[in-house]
Amino acid sequence: MGSRPATGGAHAVSESPPLNPLPQAGGEVRRALAEATGAFASVSETPRLDAELLMAHALGVTREALLLHHLDDPAPAAFAPLVARRIAHEPIAYITGTRAFWTIDLLVGPGALVPRADSETLIEAAVDHFADHAPATMLDLGTGPGTLLLAALNQWPEAQGLGIDLSAEALGYARANADRLDIANRARFESGDWAAAVTGRFDLIFANPPYIGTGEQLPAEVRNHEPATALFAGPDGLDAYRIIVPQLPRLLAPGGAAILEIGATQADAVTALLIAQGLSATLRHDLGGNPRALVVT
Repeated sequence: MGSRPATGGAHAVSESPPLNPLPQAGGEVRRALAEATGAFASVSETPRLDAELLMAHALGVTREALLLHHLDDPAPAAFAPLVARRIAHEPIAYITGTRAFWTIDLLVGPGALVPRADSETLIEAAVDHFADHAPATMLDLGTGPGTLLLAALNQWPEAQGLGIDLSAEALGYARANADRLDIANRARFESGDWAAAVTGRFDLIFANPPYIGTGEQLPAEVRNHEPATALFAGPDGLDAYRIIVPQLPRLLAPGGAAILEIGATQADAVTALLIAQGLSATLRHDLGGNPRALVVT
């Protein structure tokens, strides 16, 4: 179980567009990008960005280097197969194998939920809460590929953290990411059913659980590729919170904060669960203005 859907709840399901002619090797990168952008128009909300990320991956350069130095190069033969995969709704992060989040780059692939930019709201909330002192201990429930925990450990280089997930695939990515970021000596990852086997108290707790109702519709790239256990949580999407919230009082250290990601319509329902446990919560919105996180104290 990792965490979240595309941007908080149900979305209209996209259909595959007609297959446009794929970019051919030997054509200029600039023209191939334009053709791919057109092919992605019905697949993605960011067709040009997708095309640039895939071209940079095919060339083995950064997106910035692509735009500055390679637009008039021949299009690499590796680009066309990547375009075909994206037209089939495969997530960009699975195609390239990486995703940028906060100040780090994460390895990601099938079996692990793709980190979303909206989840950076949780890191921003943590930075605000700990403005005058650093958290020493962290817990990440449903860590996925280590997204929130590793970003926070990179933010506070003296802290130690524990990430919990049921998915062996996700934990494999989390450990690989910790090694890649040179954080493995400060990050421990264990298989577990939320915090059932976790002991001790933590200054900072993250939870980004599945929160989509089982009857909700999702885009094809999410529904057909990302793990269902990281997306769906019962008919109302609240099943994971009903388990996690009662665990928080024994886990949260004095002066600490638990930061929960929520779906766009779930603030009141999750807040009620928190109040029943004697906890208080402050709502945070993401950059799109959507309710995104509850800061629990």
